[in-house]
Amino acid sequence: MPYPAGHRERVRKRIVESARRLFNRSGFESVSVDSIMADAGLTRGGFYTYFDSKSDLYAEALGCFFTDPNWKSRWKGVTVDLSAGAAGSQIVHAYLSRQHFDDVENSCPMTALPSDVARCDKRVKAAFENVFQAMVDFLGRDVKARGRRREDRALAIAALCVGGMVVARSMNDRGLGDRLREAAKNVALELGGWTVSKSRRGR
Repeated sequence: MPYPAGHRERVRKRIVESARRLFNRSGFESVSVDSIMADAGLTRGGFYTYFDSKSDLYAEALGCFFTDPNWKSRWKGVTVDLSAGAAGSQIVHAYLSRQHFDDVENSCPMTALPSDVARCDKRVKAAFENVFQAMVDFLGRDVKARGRRREDRALAIAALCVGGMVVARSMNDRGLGDRLREAAKNVALELGGWTVSKSRRGR
């Protein structure tokens, strides 16, 4: 009996969602194809009808709200309208938010997986670079600068967002991690020429 229309795409999406959660939680090396398929409610045998390898799946799981139109609803209470004329400051606030910090399984994979990516093949590195570049492109649309300076500032803001979250999550001292996120957010906003929080302006 044939599967209904759209079945293959729904199953593929389910595998990607499971992989993203597990990769974010445990990293690339620690997650097996068996565990991904089990989490998706499927058997290992079907994996290779959808993906050539775990690296192939990994590259697809490296999505975020810059490349996935459904990502905007992932973090409760956080919305980002990338079609807005002033999306840059929204991205910074969302990326360095408490909600993103707390929701490890639904993180942007750039914050959970950079060390894994550095050890992976060119396909995975290219996927990571594409997501990062998409972030830079969205930020660059709203940076208050021109030419090469605009692109350099967008690159720096993206690095502050990703790196700030990575380091904040690596700390035992939650208060210090919160300060780090706030500091990274305010410097990123200053670089973009956007409104900085009142606590920062008052210093």
